[in-house]
Amino acid sequence: MRLRLLLAATVAALVSGASPSGQAPAAVPQAETAPTAPNDYTRDESWLCRPGRDDACDIDLTTTVVAASGATTRETWTANPKASIDCFYIYPTISTDPGVNSDMTADPAEVNVVAQQFARFGSVCRPFAPLYRQVTLAGLRQRMGGAGFGLGRGLAYDDVRDAWNDYLRRDNNGRGVVLVGHSQGSFILEQLIRNEIDGKPVQARLVSAILLGATISVPRGKDVGGSFQHIPVCRTSSQTGCLISYASYRSTMPPPANTLFGHVADEGMEAVCTNPVTLDERSGPLHAYLSSTGRTIASTSPPKPWAGPDATIDTAWVSVPGLLTARCATNEHATFLEITVHGDPSDPRADEITGDIGAPGRIATNWGLHLIDANLAMGNLVNIVGHEATAWAARRP
Repeated sequence: MRLRLLLAATVAALVSGASPSGQAPAAVPQAETAPTAPNDYTRDESWLCRPGRDDACDIDLTTTVVAASGATTRETWTANPKASIDCFYIYPTISTDPGVNSDMTADPAEVNVVAQQFARFGSVCRPFAPLYRQVTLAGLRQRMGGAGFGLGRGLAYDDVRDAWNDYLRRDNNGRGVVLVGHSQGSFILEQLIRNEIDGKPVQARLVSAILLGATISVPRGKDVGGSFQHIPVCRTSSQTGCLISYASYRSTMPPPANTLFGHVADEGMEAVCTNPVTLDERSGPLHAYLSSTGRTIASTSPPKPWAGPDATIDTAWVSVPGLLTARCATNEHATFLEITVHGDPSDPRADEITGDIGAPGRIATNWGLHLIDANLAMGNLVNIVGHEATAWAARRP
């Protein structure tokens, strides 16, 4: 409940374009600028996920697959401890801690977001997910409204950089690695890539960067340049060293003039949109993994029953083949991943999904489907990383 209330207040302030107090945005609080001791990432408790542990990634991801007919089947899931590559994940803004920056205790919000966005990658890569002192929801409310309020710098960035360097020292051993982030996590990884990876020797180990729920730029009509100088957009599943990025919006609620994602001010640039289904301009079916209870990374909005009254859904996750498709689209405000819901009132399966910010009639359309950016294409993304791992192994000396 606390997370939902904080998110609601944050959204209200963003929609209004003002700080919560209605005054001009305050300067960055002292907690962000005062010297702070670095975290020790050699300690197990500094990580949400590491390979071979009983932790936030070691969970049951069994899924109920709901066909259009209403028939249900169970899909099991297992991690692959012998995966040939690694995944390094930075989670979005979800901390309900009261300060500007979160502490280093894994609360239910951090554990939940790993289940929603990252644990499933464990079937194709070894999982690494550091805790970090992110800008909290309360901190975001204090800082919003300022020019480029800096989610990619400060204490949160320093922590992620330190965790990355610890991973390289202790765990990488020349292995390929996929960077995975969402929202604040993507902004931080964007900066980390610019500072530590792009054009540097370690770039040779980059399998791909999956930066969701953020705006990454490229020159119009180009695959490289803009945010990164040497890392192109992914165009095939056998391509490595490349970028996947998108922000999702419903086809019925495209980005408005005050959109938070997908807009680049420089007319010579555009936001990256990588369709995780096809990796090109075609539309295709999303392989979503959605909460059976309507839970997202930051709220719960119970969906209508996923299937008819005779169906049994006793798993935490559902998959709905054929219900959702995606394509990259551009309107006058943004470039975005357009999500179409193909509900059929004549069949017993649910015709709609939850994932908007706000209540019916008060949807914050400038956020799009931000809360489920990762869930919508989780199966597609895991499949891509699996293909990339094969291509990476084939190209190694």
